[in-house]
Amino acid sequence: MKSETIPFSPVNIEERKKLGIRAGDTVRVWVKIQEKDKTRLQAFEGLVLARKHGNEPGATFTVRKVASGVGVERIFPLYSPILDKIEILKRSKVRRSKLYFIREKVAREIRRQTRKMKIMSLTTKSATEEADRIKREEEEKIKIAEEAIKTSEQKEETPVGTETIEETTEEITEAKPLVETKK
Repeated sequence: MKSETIPFSPVNIEERKKLGIRAGDTVRVWVKIQEKDKTRLQAFEGLVLARKHGNEPGATFTVRKVASGVGVERIFPLYSPILDKIEILKRSKVRRSKLYFIREKVAREIRRQTRKMKIMSLTTKSATEEADRIKREEEEKIKIAEEAIKTSEQKEETPVGTETIEETTEEITEAKPLVETKK
C-alpha cells in the first residue's frame, strides 16, 4: 500500500519555511480580505520588526509601516491561509533579532522634525467662497460698464462749444547738482 500525505493546510508550508523572513527585511504581504461575496487582495508593506516561534505551526512575524504619519504594526501568522503571498523586497543587515527600538527612534525623529518646521497657515478656498468672489467681480464689472455708459451719455448731452479746458502751469525750478564740485 502506498501512503498518501494529506495536507492539513491549504498553504505550501515548505515554501514559507524557505522564505527565511527575519528582522530587518522589508516585505510586502498580500492579505485576502473577504467583503460580502467578493474576495480582494490588499498589500501591507513594511519593515519586519520581529519573527517569533521559529518554524513551528504557530510562527508569526510583526510588520511595521507608517501610514499618513501614523505607525501601524500588524502581526501575521506565517502559515495562515489568509496570506496570499509574501514578497521580500529588501534585506537589511541588522544586529538584533527584535527591532522594537525602531518605534521610539521614529518617534524621536518626528519630534526633531517638528521642531524644525515652520508654522504656516495655508488654506484652499472653498467652492462657495470662490463662487461668491466670482459673483462680486462680475457685479463690479457691470457697475463699471454702467458708469462708463452714463459718462458717455453725459458727454453727448453737453454742447460742443461749451467744453471747458483746464490749463495747468508748473513752475520749473533750477535743478541743483547732488555732488558739489570743487573749483
